[in-house]
Amino acid sequence: MTKKVSANGLKFVDVFAGCGGLSLGLKRAGWECLMAIEKDQHAFQTYRTNLLEGAGPSAIASWPKGVAIKPWEIASFRQECASFLDNARGRVDLLAGGPPCQGFSHAGRRQVNDPRNSLFLDYLSLVSDLMPKAVLIENVKGFTADFGGGLPGAGRNFASELRERLDVDYIIADTILMASDFGVPQARPRFFLIGVRRDLEASGQVSTFFDQLRAGSPAFLAKRGLMPGTTARDALSDLEVAVAGKVPCPETSGYLAIAHRGPRTPYQRAMNEEHAETLSDTRLAKHAPEIVARFADIIRNCAEDGRLNRAISKELRERHGLRKMALRVLDPLSPAPTITSMPDDLLHYQEPRTLTVRENARLQSFPDWFQFKGKFTTGGLARRREIPRYTQVANAVPPLLAEQIGANLSGLLGGG
Repeated sequence: MTKKVSANGLKFVDVFAGCGGLSLGLKRAGWECLMAIEKDQHAFQTYRTNLLEGAGPSAIASWPKGVAIKPWEIASFRQECASFLDNARGRVDLLAGGPPCQGFSHAGRRQVNDPRNSLFLDYLSLVSDLMPKAVLIENVKGFTADFGGGLPGAGRNFASELRERLDVDYIIADTILMASDFGVPQARPRFFLIGVRRDLEASGQVSTFFDQLRAGSPAFLAKRGLMPGTTARDALSDLEVAVAGKVPCPETSGYLAIAHRGPRTPYQRAMNEEHAETLSDTRLAKHAPEIVARFADIIRNCAEDGRLNRAISKELRERHGLRKMALRVLDPLSPAPTITSMPDDLLHYQEPRTLTVRENARLQSFPDWFQFKGKFTTGGLARRREIPRYTQVANAVPPLLAEQIGANLSGLLGGG
């Protein structure tokens, strides 16, 4: 592959890269991605299609010689690619990533012995291997909450442990960011941590990094015709079936998909980027007539009771025999609640149906050219082994937020 020079001269490695939301945002901020480490074959296929093979305008053309372009687990990568790590030590500007969050998330079971909880130690092992100029970590808000009895110690949580282990070599700052404050149409609180190596002049500016990020966001968004507080309708109105109609699904035989007649709002235009091809990932779920009637009743009642974006009432759950507690109906006039990997956790604001992968991607600020690969969804024990499209979208860092973080990090590290 030909070598690309990044716009700001800065290079990063993405760990637990998923489908590429963080890489995409950093790339758009002028960074060069040296490589990405992701073990799931479906998520890596999405990453490869969009960011390695040139499917979109943000394709990455470089990859280390001698490193196979394939899904990698960190342990095997460290063992088999030791020469790359040795050569890259001290030459990587940023090690970015978000360890899988299900073990920390309040949306899950928060089991203290969930094996995924130890994966942040794998990230730290790569920090030691590479000694990058800076580190960037993203995780769920629950990353900062104690597990009661404590892991890794009484009264401790993973955020505290992470700060302590990085503090030897890095100046650290962390916070909770709400994605909707940065133009993403989703009220998505996430933990972010940055660290800059103590031997660098930029380390003295770390304490104000997140204040500067927040202060600069309105101007950043204004250049794109956007603003904080983008609503669900701003993001999705061009994908309403009543507006766009239906077509046979080009990706899955026997399914219908949402057609697309072009963007209607500034946010939709920003996401569409004059993408002239048929939108991918617009496959509609097959809802039985009784399910459609149930959804219509839930949407109507939530709108009347003022419970849009909130859990549906106990009375409504009992009426329909629902045991699910997480079900929400979108509020068209507000950012969406945090999207999850479960397609039936969120209903459309006026159409009696769940959302498509593309609609979830819009709520995450993925551009329309970005194609997701692999199964649409999965269930049972396979959920622990596979990352289908809905989960890829839900697990990602919103690219629009990642781009703003990348731009500020570039300034902090003196990128051109």
